[in-house]
Amino acid sequence: MKPALTVVTRHGCHLCEDMLAQLRQLQQEQGFELQLRDVDSEPALFQAYHDKVPVLLGEVGEICRYYLDPVALHRYFDGI
Repeated sequence: MKPALTVVTRHGCHLCEDMLAQLRQLQQEQGFELQLRDVDSEPALFQAYHDKVPVLLGEVGEICRYYLDPVALHRYFDGI
């Protein structure tokens, strides 16, 4: 089983919605867990990312930002 991925997102963010739609499609194929965290509800996330969302995080840090990078995601899964 693949580990959980976290998406730092914001309500009303079209880039966030696009990344989430792509991840949900991949999630059906690859079976990883997906957690969402709202950048505006957590002060530490807001300080770290503010307007730099969406961000896809794995167990060891950032995988990609703004747009889903399938190559980086596959590399991440291959490396864990």
